[in-house]
Parts: sequence; structure tokens; C-alpha cells
Amino acid sequence: RVLSIGVIVFCINISVKIVLETDIQHLTLKTLNNNMHKYNWNYPTTMWVGENRIKDIALACKDLKINKPLLVTDNGLAQSDIVKNTLSILKDNGIDAALYSNVVGNPTGTNVTEGADYYNKNNCNGVIAFGGGSGLDVGKAVAFMSGQTLPIWDFEDVGDNWTKANADKIAPIIAVPTTAGTGSETGRASVILNEETGVKNIIFHPKFLPSIVILDPILTIGLPPKMTAATGMDALAHNLEAYCAPGYHPMADGIALEGMRLINKWLLEAVNNGSNIEARMNMLTAASMGSTAFQKGLGAIHSLSHPVNALNNVHHGLSNAIFMPYVLTFNKDVIEEKIIKVCDYLELKNRSFDGFVNWVIDLRKKLDMPHKLSEVIEEKDFDINRLSKMALEDPSTGGNPKKLTVDDMKIMYQHSMTGEL
Repeated sequence: RVLSIGVIVFCINISVKIVLETDIQHLTLKTLNNNMHKYNWNYPTTMWVGENRIKDIALACKDLKINKPLLVTDNGLAQSDIVKNTLSILKDNGIDAALYSNVVGNPTGTNVTEGADYYNKNNCNGVIAFGGGSGLDVGKAVAFMSGQTLPIWDFEDVGDNWTKANADKIAPIIAVPTTAGTGSETGRASVILNEETGVKNIIFHPKFLPSIVILDPILTIGLPPKMTAATGMDALAHNLEAYCAPGYHPMADGIALEGMRLINKWLLEAVNNGSNIEARMNMLTAASMGSTAFQKGLGAIHSLSHPVNALNNVHHGLSNAIFMPYVLTFNKDVIEEKIIKVCDYLELKNRSFDGFVNWVIDLRKKLDMPHKLSEVIEEKDFDINRLSKMALEDPSTGGNPKKLTVDDMKIMYQHSMTGEL
């Protein structure tokens, strides 16, 4: 009788265990299904990824102990629903944010100075960098300069200039990209125009890297097709130049390859069907990957772009798209083997160097982008000597696969104006 009771109790325990484990499995599966479009990554920084993750903006502030953030963006976005909704989410959670929105397309030192002054005037203790590359770059620079006494140009990315900064006075940063291009949300630098010299300077410090990034594809849905195309080609340029840069960095190479694959698969869809959340999400990811990869280096695409962005006010992504095939063909003799590997990974029909260049040109055509720089800059406004000198001195030049001279820069500028590869 005692044995029988023991068997019954044992069976009951087994049954309860099975039921409990089954319920837990169902609960786990249900939780996974509910969070299928939400991910938390921790490379290279904390990244909250997925649809409507902007709703977690107040949680991000609380995690970083920010109770008075300054949201930095451009004036157009400041009038948009996505910014208004973000400010509402913060307010509903007891966080009263200030707003600085004088950021221009090619952000200037004045933008940073004004923003830092506004930050301190409002007793802010953190920055939400919100928008495209301009908003993100200025936001990061404002967080940096809000506690510095030296001019921003003293922190140009040359040598160990970054060590001059008071690291304890750099405010925490939350980055919220609304375009899929610059990848500034995963970068340790900002590109800021010095109005006095007409030169775009790269300002660097390790703490420029935002503490939390929110990648929400919903925020990019309203981006017009032409801007989606230009920012997408910017992301391609970052991944491509990082992969082609000399040196040993297999992690950067792997990230860059996969970034290019995502762009090949999703850019046209994002341009032609802007409401496709999957396409928007993959392009946001590819942009962040490009910025992560180019810690290895960039190259002449960016060297040629920065001067025309500064002097001729050409959109950075557009100029990168224009210069891409001219720089590729200039570097052919040292990158051909690498480019064939890209062709293999992208599974292009023509897996050769020329096949890749033709893929780039065909992609630009499908995106309705110009082949020649002369289609966006008039000859009379094109100071090739000044531009070539600026291009050679650009920090990106050092990462080009071939060593460059002023004459090389002139040749590539000339070819980009005539359309001759």
C-alpha cells in the first residue's frame, strides 16, 4: 500500500513537471513571437533594434541617468511628427527635453557652438542626436563640446589631439538615425565644416560613440526616394572603401562584405517601396555596419567628396555615388582580386572587376543618379586646383589602396566631370 502511494505521488510529480515545462515552453515561444521584430545588440555599442523602438527613448534616458536631454536635429525634422511624437513620449515619462534644430545639411562649427551654448543654458545632462548624418554629427559634437574649453578644431583627428579633451565633461549620447546612410550612430567622430577655412574637419574622440543607439525603421519610412537612394549609396561607399582599405582587419572586412550584400538586396526595394519595413530595417543595419567597418579606413571616394560637399554644397551620398566608379578604376591594379571576392559574395552574374563597376553604374541608373559630376556642378564653379589640394589633405586619403598625389586627384576629378572611366 505504501509502495502504491509512492508510485502515485511520483507519477503526479512527473505529470506536474511535464505540464509546467510545457507551459514554460509555450510562454517562451509566445514571448519570442511577440518580440520577433525587436533585438538588442551590443556591438559596437548598445543598440535597440526593431519596429517602434523609439517608444523606448525614455527608458534609454533613464538607463543613462539623463533627466534633461537636448534633442539635436535639423529644422525640417523638428517640424515632423516623428520628432513631435518623440518629445511627447519623453514628456509622458516625466522627461522634459530641450530642442536645438538649427542644424544645416553640411553641419558647421557654428551649429556645434550654438548647440553647446544652448545645452549649457538649459542645464541639460545628455544629448539625443536625432536625424540624418548632420543631426547625428552635430548632436555628438555638442555632447562633446558642452564641457570643453578649447576650440573644436583643436580636436581634429590628427595624431593624439583627442587626448587634449576633458573626458569627464563629455555628456552621454543617445543616437536615433532617420536615414540609412552615414552610420554616424556607430562612429567615434563627427564631420564638421570650418566656415573660415571652407574645409570639412573630422573631429574624433572615443566617447563620441553613442551609449545607446535606437534603430527604428518606422522613422525612415517618410524619407523621399531620392534621399533614400543617396544615403544608401553613402552606406555602400562606406562598406566598399572599408573593405578595399589596406591592412589586416578581418572583422571589418566581414562586416563590410555583409553590409554590401544587404545593400545589393534591399536598396532598390527601399527606394521603390518606401513603406517596406524589412527593406528599411536592412538598410539601417547596413548603414551602421558601414560605419563600424570603416574604422579600418576609407579612401579617395571620400577624399574627393568632402571638398565638393564643403565648397559646392553637394549632398555627401550623391557625391560618393558619382565618384565611386572613377575611384574604383583608378585603384584597379591593387584591388581587383578583392573586388572579384565581392562579386562572388554578392553572387553577381559577371564576377569580374569590370562586372562590379558595371553593377555600380547600373545601380546608379536604376536609382536615377547622375554619372558625371558636371551634372550637379557647373564648370565655372569647379575650382579643380583648390579641390584637388583639399582632397589630398583629407584624412580619408591615407586609407586609399594606392598612394595618391595632387595630380591623381586632378585626374579623378577631371574624369568625373567628363564621365570617362
